[in-house]
Amino acid sequence: MDYSINPYFGCEHACTYCYARFLLKVRGEDPTRWGSFVHIKINGVSVLKKEICKAKRGKILFSSVTDPYQPIESKYKLTRKLLEIVLRRQFPVVILTKSNLVLRDIDIFRKFNDIEIGLTVTTISERISKIFEPHAPSPMMRINALSKLSKEFDTYLFLGPIMPVISESEIEEIVETAYNSGVKRIIADRLNMKGGNYLTIREALKNFPLDEVKNFWYSLWDPSYYRKVRVLLHNLSNRFGIPIDFCW
Repeated sequence: MDYSINPYFGCEHACTYCYARFLLKVRGEDPTRWGSFVHIKINGVSVLKKEICKAKRGKILFSSVTDPYQPIESKYKLTRKLLEIVLRRQFPVVILTKSNLVLRDIDIFRKFNDIEIGLTVTTISERISKIFEPHAPSPMMRINALSKLSKEFDTYLFLGPIMPVISESEIEEIVETAYNSGVKRIIADRLNMKGGNYLTIREALKNFPLDEVKNFWYSLWDPSYYRKVRVLLHNLSNRFGIPIDFCW
């Protein structure tokens, strides 16, 4: 990406593995607070109107350290307003979200010459999702949104983070689901331990048997683990004929 637009500071989804909480840590604040607050960038529209006039044309990501379609967006419509400004200059846009609220803005998406829309699917288990992504829309709601969007737009499924032991058994089913949803590609990412997220991950792991927790930590720090995952994903990519890009 050339640019990133984050309409909000914080995120209501409160995903335990999110390492955007580093934004709190660098400010000397408690990283476990991430997910308990959202600050609205109320001057975002006026700032973007000025900045985009000076900016060299490039690809914009909505968003890198927040979710542009978290629940508060349904009230403030800040992401929608910012997209309308970007549309005037026809900058290429990539969207990444965990929310089916993204369907609300299909009318704007249709006006872009270059847009790609992605939804994150970490797990297809409702139980696991509730543990690690407590306030995000259900995996099925996201998958249904992807299926609808894929009929009109270039779409991708963000498979991440891939969590050892906890979600690895679902990888094949998620790839097949992506294929059936009509997405153009998959982007896969490992579990990144950053910004103090180990504290909230450790808390979430209390919901699992001790032997699974031990294997989780062992695999996470085993240098060969994610190499094996890459091989698995390469094989699935060939099997389903869907490109997979890696973030590690």
